Amino acid sequence: MTDNAPILGLLLDVDGPIASPVSRSIAIPSIAGDLVELANAGIPVAFNTGRSDAFIREQVVPQLLARGLDATARVWAVCEKGAVTTRITPEGMGEITVDTTLAMPDSYSAAIRDLVESRYSEVVYFDETKRAMVSVEQLTSISAEEYAAVRERFDADAAHVFERLDLGYEWNTERHPDADGAVPYRIDPTIISTDIESVRLGKDLGAQKFLDLLTEDGGAVPQSWRTLGDSRTDYAMADWLHAHGFDVAHVDVRPADGVPDTPYPVRYHPTLIHDEAGAVYLGRWVGMLRGDENDDAKIA
Repeated sequence: MTDNAPILGLLLDVDGPIASPVSRSIAIPSIAGDLVELANAGIPVAFNTGRSDAFIREQVVPQLLARGLDATARVWAVCEKGAVTTRITPEGMGEITVDTTLAMPDSYSAAIRDLVESRYSEVVYFDETKRAMVSVEQLTSISAEEYAAVRERFDADAAHVFERLDLGYEWNTERHPDADGAVPYRIDPTIISTDIESVRLGKDLGAQKFLDLLTEDGGAVPQSWRTLGDSRTDYAMADWLHAHGFDVAHVDVRPADGVPDTPYPVRYHPTLIHDEAGAVYLGRWVGMLRGDENDDAKIA
């Protein structure tokens, strides 16, 4: 870290802590305003997400621009868990870079599209905007309970497609700890979707890609970081930063899944979850920037 390095860097999951998992949009006005204030003050920000660049372009970028994102801001979207990267500027989203070595086979994507159309179209949709992953997401017209009732059946059908095409796969290891990691693809169910992806993808890869982008950009890299997520897989951001010598604290906005033992601090709100909790912590980080808050006085 150099003397002019920012006091903080931010790696942020989007669904849950930034965008409401109900509306799939930034529903709390303070979130975008605080993000812009932090970025305009020199804090590097990455949306480290499983979402596509199209989602970020439609749901996140307009709110940042409306609140006056500055040309000096260092903001990136690291999409599809590290497969897709792009910078965000006052002109909008920049050139899209795709790591095609991380893409799912076309034959598998086509088979899942057909599966959704033939059996599941009243509950989920096939995300046509993904460039590397295959994602099937709950319709907003369907309740969480209705979706949960069919998700395991869909996931089993997705596994059968792997078997029919003779492609090796594993389940997300947080859910299926017997997976050995010796196969190329993974099925990763979430509370609103199922992501099917290369096992090389992950929030740790997203963290690595963002640090590489900051280095290539030529600006200083902060020593201290905050990561923000709503699932156990989001801890991989903080794991990677800690393993590479950075100071990091992770904020979990859905701790009901269980807070693991970690070598770094984990913070969570005692009553608020999802974007309501995310908004609280973004506000705290703005307070740190202004000198009004002491981050050592953690909420959790």
